[in-house]
Amino acid sequence: MGGTLMIAPIAGVLALLFAYYKATSINKVDPGTERMKEISSFIHEGAMAFLAREYKSVGIFAIILFVVLGFAIGWTTALAYAVGSGFSVLAGYFGMVVATKANVRTANAAKEFGMNKALDVAFSGGSVMGMVVVGLGLAGLGVFWMVFKDASVITGFSLGASSIALFARVGGGIYTKAADVGAD
Repeated sequence: MGGTLMIAPIAGVLALLFAYYKATSINKVDPGTERMKEISSFIHEGAMAFLAREYKSVGIFAIILFVVLGFAIGWTTALAYAVGSGFSVLAGYFGMVVATKANVRTANAAKEFGMNKALDVAFSGGSVMGMVVVGLGLAGLGVFWMVFKDASVITGFSLGASSIALFARVGGGIYTKAADVGAD
């Protein structure tokens, strides 16, 4: 049984290694002309500013919920909530960094080599976020289960990860819509 418990954390680490491999392969793709790089840097700067502001706001909610969980359910569950929240923030950050890099590289690949190469770059960019989420989730859940063997602790981790992801999803949608309206 002990060896079986190691499957999730090991799979999580493998997913993170694959995400790293994909991210480095995206960095090797030509980002295009100087103008494309300039526009990409503006997009990256705006996205990072949005993310910093959003995470600052969400952090207040996370701290309050951490304290509430600690007193109401237990501090190990609150710790798991904090780690789940942190992992969700990390996944969002890495996803945004890679997405903004993949954007310009996808556009340049389409311009230089056509649709197939552009789709390859785009799917590689998307796979990084997916694999980081899977990797951090499996590693976190696996380690918390191995250490505590308590379902409420696992629930705390899951609540942390999903609550931050929910705020990121809603906030990201609002930011995207505002950018669309601003571009019009």
